[in-house]
Amino acid sequence: MLLSAVDFSHRLLKETVCKGDLVIDATVGNGNDTVLLATLVGPTGKVIGFDIQKQAIENTKQKLLFAGLTDQVTLLHQGHETLPDVLADHPEIGGAIFNLGYMHGTDKTVITQKDTTIHAVSALLPKLRIGSCITLVVYSGHPGGMEEKQALLDYVSGLNQALYKVLQYGFINQINHPPILIAIEKKKTPYMK
Repeated sequence: MLLSAVDFSHRLLKETVCKGDLVIDATVGNGNDTVLLATLVGPTGKVIGFDIQKQAIENTKQKLLFAGLTDQVTLLHQGHETLPDVLADHPEIGGAIFNLGYMHGTDKTVITQKDTTIHAVSALLPKLRIGSCITLVVYSGHPGGMEEKQALLDYVSGLNQALYKVLQYGFINQINHPPILIAIEKKKTPYMK
């Protein structure tokens, strides 16, 4: 059975995130990915979630409270472009997820931007644990969405194949610009023992 881009991103994270990891939800939105990550890292792990919309932070707080997962999550009402400062003292992360576009059920003019997204991804890559991944679910059917999608594809296509495996996954026979998944896995290089 073929999975949606979101479901496949979750499958990849379930296979790579470990109990006790530090992981990133770069766009918490309505909190579904944050709850998943908090479950995966368990009580000894940590999730740091980012969103520029106050409603996203509030929605996610409520979901975490209901699920009993508030202790292992820090929610920041700020953009994911601030990741380098937030993670300055953290040498390694066990994974990250981005859901790009706009938050469903809110103002559709508040969207993720190619420059801040690429800045955040580039800050996460050197901190990514070997065998772990960054997943980006890219929604492009809104103004600015195709531009962000193409900029991301151009950026990840240029990543060093000796260091990273990059996957593009998505349906090609659906209308209305279905989301695609971009997954980046950090590889063990030939120089590592």
